[in-house]
Amino acid sequence: MTSTERTLAVLRGDKPDHLPAMPITMLYAAKLEGVSYADYVRDHTVLARCQLRIVEEFGIDTVNLCSDPYREAHDIGTPLTYMDDAPPRADARALPERRPVAELHRPDPLAGGRMTDRVRGVALLREKVGGIAPITGWVEGPIAEAVDLRGMTDLMIDLADDPAWVGDLFAWITDLEIAFALAQVEAGADIIGLGDAAASLISPVTYEKLVLPLEKQIVDAVHEAGALVRLHICGNTNHLLPYMAQTGADMIDLDYPVVLADARSQLGSEPVILGNFHPVEILLQGTPDSVWSACAECHRLCGDRHIVAPGCEVPPGTPRENLEAMFSYARSH
Repeated sequence: MTSTERTLAVLRGDKPDHLPAMPITMLYAAKLEGVSYADYVRDHTVLARCQLRIVEEFGIDTVNLCSDPYREAHDIGTPLTYMDDAPPRADARALPERRPVAELHRPDPLAGGRMTDRVRGVALLREKVGGIAPITGWVEGPIAEAVDLRGMTDLMIDLADDPAWVGDLFAWITDLEIAFALAQVEAGADIIGLGDAAASLISPVTYEKLVLPLEKQIVDAVHEAGALVRLHICGNTNHLLPYMAQTGADMIDLDYPVVLADARSQLGSEPVILGNFHPVEILLQGTPDSVWSACAECHRLCGDRHIVAPGCEVPPGTPRENLEAMFSYARSH
């Protein structure tokens, strides 16, 4: 089976030749190829070369365009500092105070900015591995992008002081993210990653009222365009599990704080679960044996609708033998 066939088999409930493995590799991919992370996030040809290197070295079952959370925010007006060994840093906020959302500059994903660079990366990887390995594009979710524009502290105050304004901002963001997602699907993305990390910090009531309906809008739009969705919310999402399943996402990443023994029953049988062993304690600091054991336990708890991955990104200093153990487990089961 190709990686694409293998992934689709798991999603359909069919039997693949072995489990797919889809860890998020960003800083690790750049370090493996020996390139500056500033170049990785700004030049789609560098990112594509690094992702293809991961395929060649380890047999990963996807190439992933995720690089940092600031592509949309940059094109809206957030100034960034780029660093050689870390993700870019926001030097200011594009929305430092509450103002009418209609006044915000809405960028075109194809106008030549950082969003366009990601779309071009999708198209380039489509030329290289289209039909062989799934191409995963990426967009920010409504609350994650709002944090990128406002800052975490200010947005949390906004949620308490002016939830109606926050709702307007989330809706504006959702329209932008749908346009960005569809541009990537049109360029050849098979999967759209929907990253909404800050959702882990809000209550189930707030998530259900303000975030879930908009995440579902993005998922529905991507499905209508013919692609799949991978929902990625970092952190402790135990309190959100039943709602996350309602997004309709095909795959759901679960970070290491999630109690995996409860996750399958709360998510239901439909979503494929990715994760969720500790990326630092197990993958970075563990041994090949401990990685293998962690993969086996996640597989046991998730069942066959499972894709092998740690809870979040592969740390850049991960020993090669530990990463090989993870891929070896996938190929053996």
